[in-house]
Amino acid sequence: MVLGLLASLGLGFDCASKSEIQQVLNAGVEPHLIMHTNPCKQASFVRFATQNNVNRMAFDNVKELHNIKKLHPDAELVLRILPNDSSSLCQLGLKSGAPLENVEHLLKTAKELELNVMGLSFYIDGGDSVRCARRVFDQAEYMGFNFTLLYVRGVDFNERIATMLGPMIDCLFPPEIRVIADTGGCYVTSAFTLCTNITGRRTIPHKVESGKQQYVYHISEGIYGSFNCILFDQPIDQPKVLVKDEEFILGQQLSDEHFDSSVWGPTCDPIDCLNKSVQLPILEPGDWLCYENMGAYSIRTASQFNEFKKLKIFYTNTLI
Repeated sequence: MVLGLLASLGLGFDCASKSEIQQVLNAGVEPHLIMHTNPCKQASFVRFATQNNVNRMAFDNVKELHNIKKLHPDAELVLRILPNDSSSLCQLGLKSGAPLENVEHLLKTAKELELNVMGLSFYIDGGDSVRCARRVFDQAEYMGFNFTLLYVRGVDFNERIATMLGPMIDCLFPPEIRVIADTGGCYVTSAFTLCTNITGRRTIPHKVESGKQQYVYHISEGIYGSFNCILFDQPIDQPKVLVKDEEFILGQQLSDEHFDSSVWGPTCDPIDCLNKSVQLPILEPGDWLCYENMGAYSIRTASQFNEFKKLKIFYTNTLI
């Protein structure tokens, strides 16, 4: 449903696999709005893209250029450069992206193979990444390429980052350059609210500094399920009480005393902690919590570790 809504807006799609390409094509997305962004693609994926007129694809190494020459010589290629993400918990540069010192060799190889490199892709890490992109544009122009596309990527791309980068991009790049951004997380984050029930509660003795008890809650969903986003540097909202004593109370002002609490997932793994410290009223097994803004990097990557089942998805056109 979400995919269909985004497709109806005429948005472009960043696809990492044959299945994702097929999914967005089935949603009615035009091939020219799809980019195959995996820089190391299976041969069958490239052939599938060729057969379906998906021409735009990323690369970051010489071997990939030779594969594309063999399987899709008319592709419109986008060079992915290595990000400086050493401070990020999820360091994408450990797996993909061409170091700046390799760019010249890659462009020379593309030129020798008569491939069309028409743009650049990079992960944002502030202003330095934009300046690096400008240097690569200049290098490509000197070597005879005509870059027309700048693809700005980032798992947490949002309006604040766009406001920061916009003026710098306007300053460093001419207006005819087409700039696109990886904004999928922005669109889907608020589209899903995760509701989970409390399965257990235990009490920790009084804290000396507060004189109050602490409570530990176990819920039916954890980091091996839809909260796996925690492992990938994605913050989650504080939980809200959805149902208490079989009464729907979301949005109501609770007069109950609140206590320092921690919230844990259902598995036996001690890292399955969702909230180390959050203020909650005394809740009982059978009560429900909800977490808003859970649409990005959550449901799609959930597993069934310890044989806990994945959540069911219910669609509604109203707020809870």
